[in-house]
Amino acid sequence: MDPMSKRIHLAALPYPGRGHINALMNLCKLLSLKNPNILISFIVTDEWFTFLAADPKPQNIHFATFPNVIPSELRRADDFPGFIRSIQTHMEAPVETLLRRLDPPPTAILADTFLTWAVQLGKCLNVPVASLWPMSATVFSILYHFDLLEENGHFPADLSERGEEIVDYFPGVSKIRLADLPSFFSGNGLQSVGFAVKSARFVDKSQFLISTSVYELESSVIDTLKEKFPFPVYTIGPSTPYFELESSATNDYLRWLDSQAEGSVLYVSQGSYLSVSSAQMDEIVAGVKASGVRFLWVARGDDDRFKDVDRETGMVVGWCDQLRVLCHRAIGGFWTHGGWNSTLEGVFAGVPMLAWPIFWDQFPNSKKIAEDWKVGVRFKAVGGRDLVSRVEIAEFVKRFMNSESIEGREMRNRVSELQEICRRAVAKGGSSDSNIDAFLSHISVEL
Repeated sequence: MDPMSKRIHLAALPYPGRGHINALMNLCKLLSLKNPNILISFIVTDEWFTFLAADPKPQNIHFATFPNVIPSELRRADDFPGFIRSIQTHMEAPVETLLRRLDPPPTAILADTFLTWAVQLGKCLNVPVASLWPMSATVFSILYHFDLLEENGHFPADLSERGEEIVDYFPGVSKIRLADLPSFFSGNGLQSVGFAVKSARFVDKSQFLISTSVYELESSVIDTLKEKFPFPVYTIGPSTPYFELESSATNDYLRWLDSQAEGSVLYVSQGSYLSVSSAQMDEIVAGVKASGVRFLWVARGDDDRFKDVDRETGMVVGWCDQLRVLCHRAIGGFWTHGGWNSTLEGVFAGVPMLAWPIFWDQFPNSKKIAEDWKVGVRFKAVGGRDLVSRVEIAEFVKRFMNSESIEGREMRNRVSELQEICRRAVAKGGSSDSNIDAFLSHISVEL
C-alpha cells in the first residue's frame, strides 16, 4: 500500500501563544493539503478555541479543546516566567486525558518544542513525537549549546560593558555580538532562559525535529543539527499562509493599497505580544508621520495617537491579513519587531524590513535581517538608551524608504534574491516541499 494512502491521525499541540499557534496551524494546513486522507486534531484551550473557531481550515482538521487551566491573571498579564511555569505544571494532565479519549487514537504527536512534557506523553501512548521548533535554527543552536556561553565566561554578562563582545563558537552560527543574542541577559529573558534551554535539549527525546526555517536561509546551522541528531531534521518553512494567497478576498485596506503608488507605503506592525513604552510609541508615531511616508499601521485598541490620520497620510487598522498586505505592490517597507514568522513573511514577500526588536529572539532575528541577509536595517539606538526621538525616526524612515539610493537598491535586490529562494523551497520538489512529503511518508511507515 502507498504510505501516503494510509490513515494518519496527527495530534497537534501548540504552545499557547499567537505566533506559535499560527506556525503550527499553517503546517497542519500544508500537511492536510498534501494528504487529504490525514486527520488532524488541533488541541487548544477553550479560550483559544473562541479566537480560532472562525478561521477557515480544511475539513480534515478539527479542534479538540480542554479547559482554561492557566490562571486568568497569567493569561492577561506580563508575567512571562509565571506563564511558562503554569504551562509546564497545569497543561499536561488535561491534554493527556484528551489524547486518551481521541477516536481514533493518535498515530503521532506534533508538538511545539516548548511543551517539553509532550515527549513523555508520546512515550506513554507509544506514538512518535515530532518537535516543532517555531523560531530560527540559529536560536535553537544557541539554546541547545547554551553551556558554551558559560564555559566561555559570557553568561551572565553586563551588556552595558560587554555587549559588543563577539561570540563565534555556536555550531553553524555566524559571529554574533552578546547584545544580539536572545534577550536572556536581563529581566524576563534571564528568568526564562532555563526553560528555553531545557526545551531545546528535550528535543533529544523526540523522534523528529521540524524547523519552520528554510534550509537555504540557514543551511550551515541545519547541517550541524542533522549531524548532531540520530533522527530526521526537516525544514518546512516558511510556515506562513502563502498557500492561501490566491483567494480573491478584498477589503477596505487592500482597496486603499490599490490606490497607492508602487513601493510607496510603509507597513507597520510590532507583533501581538509586547510593545514599547507609551513614551517611545509617541515618538514612533510622530516620527513616522513627520517622515512624509504613507503608511498602513496595525494598532491595537483605540489609539488617540492616530486620530488625525486621513487617507492622504495613511491608514490604521486593528488587524490585517499580513502576508497578503506584504505581497501587495504598494508596500515598499515593513517596520517589524522581528518575530520569526514576520521575518519569514517579509522575505517571502520580497519586502525590505526595518527592525525594532523588543524581546527574546527578535534581537538575533534583527541581526540576521540587517547583517547576515542584508535585507533590511535596524535602529542602532534600540537598547542603547531610553528613548529614540521622533526626529531620528523620521530621518531613518525616509532613508529606509528611498529605493533610489545605493543602499536602498542593494537592499531591495538582495531581498528579491531571498524571496526567490523561499519560493523555490515551497514549490514542488523544493527543499521545504520535499521535507513535508518525507515527514508524511515517515510517520505513515510508523503505523
